[in-house]
Amino acid sequence: MTVGMEKVMNWKYLVGGTLQLIIKAVALVFIITYILRISAAAYDYGYRVFAEPPISVGEGRTISVFIDDKESAKEVGEMLQDKGLIRDANLFMIQELLSEHRGKIKPGIYDLSTSMTAQEMLAVIAPDEEEESEE
Repeated sequence: MTVGMEKVMNWKYLVGGTLQLIIKAVALVFIITYILRISAAAYDYGYRVFAEPPISVGEGRTISVFIDDKESAKEVGEMLQDKGLIRDANLFMIQELLSEHRGKIKPGIYDLSTSMTAQEMLAVIAPDEEEESEE
């Protein structure tokens, strides 16, 4: 091989290596950005499970809801979301699963307010045994 050919070959390796490095760096930036966005969304959702504010502050609107004995927590959450009492039915279902009211939703007609948190609504629609016996 001649000296000129060696320089051309070295130049090709240099350009090829630089392009590979740039592509890897860009891919790494995209992966890190994606992981950060997913992590922030997961943190926000997890925070909302325990600290979701009510729909309105102050008095709020009182809305009567009917809960059938065959409705699941997800169905109750969807109904509450449709009536404008909560923002997210799936979040309500998770809150019910993690609360002391898990599986205790009672059928009936309830007056709920847009100023109530999901935990306060659960306390009304899934009363403790002691609260029921006092009434």
